[in-house]
Amino acid sequence: MSTGSRGPLRLGTRKSLMATTQSQGVADALSRLTGHAVELVGVTTQGDVSKALLAQIGGTGVFVNALRDKVLSGEVDFAVHSLKDLPTSETPGIALAATPARDDARDALCGPAKLADLPRGARIGTGSPRRVAQLRALRPDLEIVPIRGNADTRLRKVTDGELDAVVLAHAGLKRIGRLDAVSEVFDPDQMLPAPGQGSLALECRSDRDDLRALLGVIDDLPTRRAVTAERTVLAVLEAGCSAPVGTYAAEVDERLHLTATVAAYDGSRQVRLSASGHPDAAEQLGRELADRLLAQGADQLMGERE
Repeated sequence: MSTGSRGPLRLGTRKSLMATTQSQGVADALSRLTGHAVELVGVTTQGDVSKALLAQIGGTGVFVNALRDKVLSGEVDFAVHSLKDLPTSETPGIALAATPARDDARDALCGPAKLADLPRGARIGTGSPRRVAQLRALRPDLEIVPIRGNADTRLRKVTDGELDAVVLAHAGLKRIGRLDAVSEVFDPDQMLPAPGQGSLALECRSDRDDLRALLGVIDDLPTRRAVTAERTVLAVLEAGCSAPVGTYAAEVDERLHLTATVAAYDGSRQVRLSASGHPDAAEQLGRELADRLLAQGADQLMGERE
């Protein structure tokens, strides 16, 4: 059935404030550009109900699989994800129809001061091994505390005095209107973000050519190229979000510049490399950089844990 012969498009989304806010933004953009009404359908995922740390319950996929099931069954027409939550392997029957223009990809420190000004032994909260490794490289004296929960829950741990600071994605904080909590934004030279961080992904069934074309109106080519390079690094390394891997790519002067790091969990060592190439060769650029990381021992660093 074509998209024009039915009621509102049904957009599957997680139910958190951040997820519904970013999904509503996509819905509004699609309606504005295509004239189609879009309604949000809330879906509960494994990542929403489990209290375990993401690295313990499978990392990538825990926020995604329930939404994909709804897409495949036809209960929703498409789903919106945070791109960094998507596994790099393809799912039969599912197509990545669009990657809208990316928000700020950087990480942000939320606390009373910048990282350098926090007291020795300060307690910093994060559930990301990537952030843990890079924080420890910057400040070996810090006590890193594993945390879960939505952004407001994590920020409350700072205001309640349970933690001195937390690290969250700048894009997510912006979407829920909490940039007031940011004390420092980390330049990628200090802390490389997760592959695809700050980006959204629109997925639908791969056999819905009509819908893929309609969703494609909000696809942003520079974003797609950048995140393709970043996610290719992750795929070649065979690493998920439980691995301390950071990447960032951006187009400058018609060249795609890509930097990636693999860090030891204790922050003692990291392999960090950069490359640049034609934006059309994003996947090749990511593959070659990942091969160079592996040649310098990145796989050994990823296998280490405390």
